Amino acid sequence: MPARDSLHHHVRHALERDGWIVTHDPLKLSVRRRKLYVDLGAERLLAAEKGTQKIAVGIKTFAGASDVRDLEEAVGQFVLYEHALRREDPERTLYLALPETAWQQVFLDALGEILIDDKVLRVVTFDPSKEEIVRWIL
Repeated sequence: MPARDSLHHHVRHALERDGWIVTHDPLKLSVRRRKLYVDLGAERLLAAEKGTQKIAVGIKTFAGASDVRDLEEAVGQFVLYEHALRREDPERTLYLALPETAWQQVFLDALGEILIDDKVLRVVTFDPSKEEIVRWIL
């Protein structure tokens, strides 16, 4: 199993405070002989629809030496997990969780805007110090 991101527990607590029940920590996907581990799996009840909403969350801090390199790695991982989820757990929607500061620094820039405008990524931002969700970008 891969090492947890340094902000893993902050994201988990933020999701729980937002009404999510963490069901997997991590969420394991099996694609033939290969194993993938998405950081978190969670769900919450949808009272109006009398069902549940299920998500998977990959966490990235964007704390490397290069924002572009961090973005390349995050997008690559997101695409891989997205396609594996479609086969293994198609009811679950994948999100990339990142600190609000990373959102402002990376995704309000031209490269990040392209990915959001073209709907390549779904993003959830959080405030690590308050352990709160700031925004959902679908």
